[in-house]
Amino acid sequence: MLKNYLIVNKEVLPEVFHKVVEVKQMMDSGEYTQVSEAVKKVGISRSAYYKYKDHVFIPTSSTLLERKALISLTLNDEKGILSVVLNTVSSFNCNILTINQNIPIHNKASVMISIDVKDMKDDIEVLLQTLNKIKGVTKVALMSIE
Repeated sequence: MLKNYLIVNKEVLPEVFHKVVEVKQMMDSGEYTQVSEAVKKVGISRSAYYKYKDHVFIPTSSTLLERKALISLTLNDEKGILSVVLNTVSSFNCNILTINQNIPIHNKASVMISIDVKDMKDDIEVLLQTLNKIKGVTKVALMSIE
């Protein structure tokens, strides 16, 4: 699972990645509520933070269990698209934990789905590619994985 991801010792990574993780931890803990304040504290630019924030994940434990994933989608405002998305996720043997859908604006709806992937029968990248091929799905992004 996660063939496009690596487990890398943080000591070999550029300092910017350490600082992005630090900002994410500050935001998650509530120490800071504004990204601009947190990036100023650690000494990186907002653009550097936004460039890497969706690609650097905070470790949640000492073992890599890969049990939960958060996926963001943008869907056309057409009947049945969300149903196809949910059936596709289910076909990968993932348990859907939560679904948050915003009202459509300009005929596009933003959807966040959290899923349990511990029993997933394929790679998360394959799921993302499959979701992206569904007619009416205009954007798919892995937001986080634990």
